[in-house]
Amino acid sequence: MSVAFFYEKKYIRFMQKSSSFTVQEAKKKLEYYCAYQERCHQEVVQKLRSMNMIPQAIDIIVGELIDENYLNETRFAQGFARGKFRIKKWGKERIVRELKFRKISPFNIKIALKEISTEDYLASLTELAERFWEANATKDKYTRKKKVIDALRYRGWESSLIFDAVAALESED
Repeated sequence: MSVAFFYEKKYIRFMQKSSSFTVQEAKKKLEYYCAYQERCHQEVVQKLRSMNMIPQAIDIIVGELIDENYLNETRFAQGFARGKFRIKKWGKERIVRELKFRKISPFNIKIALKEISTEDYLASLTELAERFWEANATKDKYTRKKKVIDALRYRGWESSLIFDAVAALESED
């Protein structure tokens, strides 16, 4: 096999990857993409743009995915809020910020936050605060308090709840 043939073959493979898809081929790919994991509209549009689809085709495909229930922003927002709260222990502020970043409507954000029960939310905050409090046990009082507050604020917990939790931990010591 000559070097010229090798490069020609590689160029052809590159051209095949960068070529655009028909609407039906792209739709089929996006059905698998959406069935694998919940997606928001922004992710789907970005994927279609990376496939070199024209705006009219993107609108058609997204519309069909919504009609066939492959794409549902409410379902995405609910799953996102549940998962980030239970797995990553994010607070509501962080969840809202991330959903807004993904261009989810305020109505869907409101519905998503209802997925988190108040009891679970407060229990999770208490557990996290205690864990951070113990992790910073060697620090002086003010540094320890600041580290715990900063860690919880980073995760998106509300300031009033954080200060209550830290005050309760301080009174125990």
